[in-house]
Amino acid sequence: MSNNKLQQMVFEAGVVGAGGAGFPTHVKINTNADIIIVNGAECEPLTKVDQQLMATKTQEILEALRAVMLSCNASEAYIALKPKYKEAILAVEQLLQQYDNMKLSILRDVYPAGDEQILVYDITGKIVPEGGIPLMVGVIVINVETLFNIYNAMHSLPVTDKFVTIAGEVHNPITVNVPIGTPVADVIALAGGPTVASFGIINGGPMMGKLVQYSQAVVTKTTKSLIILPLQHRLISERQERASLAVKRGKASCCQCQECTDMCPRHLIGHSIEPHKTIRAVSYGTADDVNAITTAFLCSECGVCDLYACPLGLSPRRINIEIKKEFIKKGFKNPHHNANLTANPYRDGRLIPIDRLIMRLGIKQYDKAMPLTAKEYNINRVAIPLRQSAGDAAIPIIKVGEFVEKGQLIASVPIDKLGANLHASISGMIESVGQEIVIKGTK
Repeated sequence: MSNNKLQQMVFEAGVVGAGGAGFPTHVKINTNADIIIVNGAECEPLTKVDQQLMATKTQEILEALRAVMLSCNASEAYIALKPKYKEAILAVEQLLQQYDNMKLSILRDVYPAGDEQILVYDITGKIVPEGGIPLMVGVIVINVETLFNIYNAMHSLPVTDKFVTIAGEVHNPITVNVPIGTPVADVIALAGGPTVASFGIINGGPMMGKLVQYSQAVVTKTTKSLIILPLQHRLISERQERASLAVKRGKASCCQCQECTDMCPRHLIGHSIEPHKTIRAVSYGTADDVNAITTAFLCSECGVCDLYACPLGLSPRRINIEIKKEFIKKGFKNPHHNANLTANPYRDGRLIPIDRLIMRLGIKQYDKAMPLTAKEYNINRVAIPLRQSAGDAAIPIIKVGEFVEKGQLIASVPIDKLGANLHASISGMIESVGQEIVIKGTK
């Protein structure tokens, strides 16, 4: 399949990265690359979607991978999984001989194995330059669920649904497939509802996920998991702390032990970020150490520094985030683009085993089976945000009172703009059009 043809189908279907920032996939595959890496690492604890799809939608994913390889002229592909994903590994092994130049790559069960720059280094030995992307070393990294959506796009099926794992304090932890725009409260109800009266909800993994409101949040194209935890749980209370207070605590209490730097995943592959120096520069106003401040741009916000490394529970990550916000507000761009980097010789000894991370985070009791159900759910009302990806928001092409069918295009972006089309995730009447499109179902 030609690059232009696949790109057009993926664009029309509104495919974006099925996690993280949701980068539009038609842009990512509009290039040539030497290697395609399928990211099935399931980087964070309590997330299950990618390993489950790899085990149950194997043929579809491998077909999409072959199409991407041909489109991008890639000579080889690696399917990255962890050894504990036994069902997914078996499913891939049974079909892999049908496909040329695809290999299974078994990763170590460490965090953050699914960070795309870490993934590139672990599989290829190449280090992505500071502030760069994998393509700069000839690699494209694509998430498992994104490949499944590419397969659907190849068969004229747009992105209308999302696989979501519901974990934590719910009666029936489970992975479901629901229409995009489904209220988070309705999704949690599918897992039997919360088991505690007062709780917080993390959209994403326990390390990098964000707090969302029970009564307001909806499922988007990038929602991967919803973790329900007691309101007093560390992972909830720390996220509720004001950023300004986190900065003040760092300035007041940092003892410069350097643990945050020693454990920083990006530092360990040779990037010049050193979080302890950033805190020192902020604390003492050492303007002469400009690099210590500007390397905040290199922070991937993985959470290792504050949720695992720091013995005082300080948050270099929050400080880096605030610095980046100020720089962006003032139009200042990342000045760090070092290449030809060398990984830290002690890196292997500083990798974080997932089991140890789970214990440290206090979520061991929630690390259990969350089976993928094939059940179809009747969701009667959805609110589809116009911005669900990196780039521009989609522009509505429908009006209040119109009837739409599931899969119908309801908001679009020009193909020369960065963004993604949106489609009706249920059939029904357009109830309102604003920053989101609300559809009231017919059933």
